[in-house]
Amino acid sequence: MRKAIAASSADAYVVTLDGWRRKLVSSLRAAVRSAAPLEEVIKWGHLVYFANGPVLFIRAEDERVLFGYWRGKRLRDTEPRLKPGGKYDLATFDMREGDSVAPAIVRRLTKRAVSLNKAVGNPTRAAKRRRPA
Repeated sequence: MRKAIAASSADAYVVTLDGWRRKLVSSLRAAVRSAAPLEEVIKWGHLVYFANGPVLFIRAEDERVLFGYWRGKRLRDTEPRLKPGGKYDLATFDMREGDSVAPAIVRRLTKRAVSLNKAVGNPTRAAKRRRPA
């Protein structure tokens, strides 16, 4: 993966992409934004969405688009293709050229993830409390 060029906005991030990656990121972004009121920012070099803490991210790389939810492990009953891993309750889609997720599924996952953050709190704070002293 080459080093990402820092984008000044979400729109600028998408414009830097080409081909299937731009089409996929645009589709995911549209579904996410239509699902719930979220703060959309560029953080860690990619798109990150917040509602009472981080909810999800979209990261375009050279050969894939990684699309993940901080509380994704709790969303696998809605979408079993989510692969658990990493910190928090993270689960992701590792999407390659030709892959897709139906916008209705993205909206459903996003709504559930926002609800979880509202009910359980910021996932990054919860993880800090669980760490042993």
